[in-house]
Amino acid sequence: MINILLSGANGRMGKAITRLVKESDAAQVVCGVDLNTESTEGFPVYDSFAAVQETPDVIIDFSNPANFENLMAYAKEKKLPLVVATTGLSKEQTEAMKAAAEEIPVFFSANYSLGVNLICELAKKAARFLGDGFDIEIIERHHNQKLDAPSGTALAIADSINEALETPAHYVYDRHSVRKKREKSEIGIHAVRGGTIVGDHTVIFAGNNEVIELKHSAASREIFATGAVKAGIFMAGKAPGYYNMSDLIDAM
Repeated sequence: MINILLSGANGRMGKAITRLVKESDAAQVVCGVDLNTESTEGFPVYDSFAAVQETPDVIIDFSNPANFENLMAYAKEKKLPLVVATTGLSKEQTEAMKAAAEEIPVFFSANYSLGVNLICELAKKAARFLGDGFDIEIIERHHNQKLDAPSGTALAIADSINEALETPAHYVYDRHSVRKKREKSEIGIHAVRGGTIVGDHTVIFAGNNEVIELKHSAASREIFATGAVKAGIFMAGKAPGYYNMSDLIDAM
């Protein structure tokens, strides 16, 4: 049985992970860390990592970028595998996470849905096959409470496409401020925020007289929780290194 420390235990994703783990024979949540220390799920929730008394095997983090430094310090001090599912990390935080992977096992994905990761692979193959004859645009839609824009998933899709292009593209996030024609070297990325949309991502390949679209729609946050729990179980006992969804999928 793998013991999980759940960072962000009382958030929406933390609660989704708790529900899933209750049905698992492979793992259990032994404690949580959250600003809200209400404990209703049978495990203690602390307001800081320093207060944690249990001995977890792995940390799953679905919290806030403001918590990142404390999270990393605790994981490195305790030599614990870390699954980072928090979105909106800065470039500096991402680099710090990669550096920490030299000391501890770190798992990171911009999106923990297996379907989204399939979209990344399909978009990469489409870009390689279609060449430079198609303009590429990405549209992402999320609920009105999401703080970061564009989504980390949209950027991950764009990065996957860029890997397949002979000439790397640059990302354009806003067109209203500059009046000029679209450049061939662009990947347009557009964010929509509204209602309770869990997460929609559409990749558009627009060519002469034809349009190809790849789309993924998330109906529930459960799909992200499922991926994070699988990653947590996968990471227990791993050697230091930087892991991602490709490693998890290969091991399934």
